Amino acid sequence: MFTGIIEEVGTVRAFDHHASGARLVISSERVLVDLPVGGSIAVNGVCLTAIDLTGTSFAADLSPETLDRSNLGCLELGGRVNLERPLSPTGRLSGHFVQGHVDGTGALVSLAEAGDGNWWLTVRVPRELLRYLVYKGSIAIDGISLTIAALDDDMVRLAIIPHTYEVTALRNGKPGSPVNVECDMIAKHVERLIATMNLDAGSLDSGPKLNVDELKEQGY
Repeated sequence: MFTGIIEEVGTVRAFDHHASGARLVISSERVLVDLPVGGSIAVNGVCLTAIDLTGTSFAADLSPETLDRSNLGCLELGGRVNLERPLSPTGRLSGHFVQGHVDGTGALVSLAEAGDGNWWLTVRVPRELLRYLVYKGSIAIDGISLTIAALDDDMVRLAIIPHTYEVTALRNGKPGSPVNVECDMIAKHVERLIATMNLDAGSLDSGPKLNVDELKEQGY
């Protein structure tokens, strides 16, 4: 489990593609302090298993699913990536619950200055993910916990404060660049719960099915 608070920006040292999958080597410092072999590490928001640790780098094997689902397959030597270690039991949840299970890739539309070191980030997200996005809700973009400032069709607008711009790899993004998108897992669990309850209600023929409007009326 992660929080979407980036600890360090690493650099791609090596990227070896295999017949099935690939091996990625990342240069880093801070995240290596207490990272064990076999420990989890979020790279651009993708939960990977760290292996071959040295004092200045770690490696991770990428499955075909990871390459298909995320933007890691587009990385190049010297590329910059967001890194985060898992949340410790005694840590503070400064962002939101991020699993490192990317739902899909969006496209960076623009990163425009908003004044005083602030920026507006606009991302086009896959339409199948729109049902999980709400105004002022949480979303992880390349592993960064962000708050949705506006929704316009399949466009998501996000405010980037100076600190986030300075300590993440966002600044390296260009229009059209793929970005990893992970929706708030609570929304996905609620959707599944409602679908299951409706299925049970239908099979038992026990009355009207539960829907979102009824949940709102009940204060949820």
